Amino acid sequence: MSNGGVLKRRYLVLLLIVFSVATLGLGLQGLDQHVVQILMISRIPRLLTVILVGMSMAIAGLIMQQISRNRFVSPTTAGTIDAAKGGVICTLLFFPGAAPLVKMSIVFLFALAGTFIFMFVLRKIKFKNVIFVPLLGIMFGNIFNSITTFVAYRHDLVQNISAWLMGNFALVTQGRYELLYLSLPLLVIAFIFAHQFTIAGMGEEFAINLGLNYNFVVNIGVALVALLAALVVVTVGQVPFLGLIVPNIITIFYGDNIKGNLTATALLGAVLLLGADLFGRVLIAPYEIPVGLTVGTLGSMLFLYLIFRGERK
Repeated sequence: MSNGGVLKRRYLVLLLIVFSVATLGLGLQGLDQHVVQILMISRIPRLLTVILVGMSMAIAGLIMQQISRNRFVSPTTAGTIDAAKGGVICTLLFFPGAAPLVKMSIVFLFALAGTFIFMFVLRKIKFKNVIFVPLLGIMFGNIFNSITTFVAYRHDLVQNISAWLMGNFALVTQGRYELLYLSLPLLVIAFIFAHQFTIAGMGEEFAINLGLNYNFVVNIGVALVALLAALVVVTVGQVPFLGLIVPNIITIFYGDNIKGNLTATALLGAVLLLGADLFGRVLIAPYEIPVGLTVGTLGSMLFLYLIFRGERK
């Protein structure tokens, strides 16, 4: 690891600490019993949720880009999140009183199915232009989205599903975020398989020649992406574009080694999401802009920048 890489990671850690302190202390004065209660019930759970969601979506995007061999593929542009919406509508219709773990399992199955279908279609097509592939994923996701919206209208669930899927940390409190702790072992698995994901990203034929069980590794990657996306959707809703822009920014500074990029990707995902959350809380204070809007706006602009940057190169 170069000294420059260590230095950049130190900057990310410093930003993470600064944003974390700001998140905990925003609007609070003193440290009486009431303030401590607010910190324990609301502020600390919110901080942990933002960090875990940022890390989860960033790592999911990095894995997805590696196994699909495309810089513009992520859970947002591969149909994963849109398929997860189908799981949400399924839980609202058939399991409204189910435990969070049951709901997450249903959403995971839908997200997994959607991602596998996308990867299957991707392997079948021959024209794999860097822009065409994510556009294919977006169109594929819109099919899921249309079906979900139709079902929601038929059963008068449009407001319910809109409220659930709008990425928002305002309602995160003690007892409503702990499911996200399941993302920690998933991130550890991502670190364990990082080298295999790198080899898989070199192509199926090349990976098999190196002795890699290509299909097994790709399936592990798809399952990790679907699980991480399901955890985020069930806990806080949709957080768009984070898995797309963070791995691309890290690649610009660190190169293509996924194992060396995992830590920086996780840190930058947490920092960007914390920054977006803080911005949404102070822009029209005392009201709050949902983080899904702030991240979506920032992500769409950076997505366009990355496309134009790629075209120039």
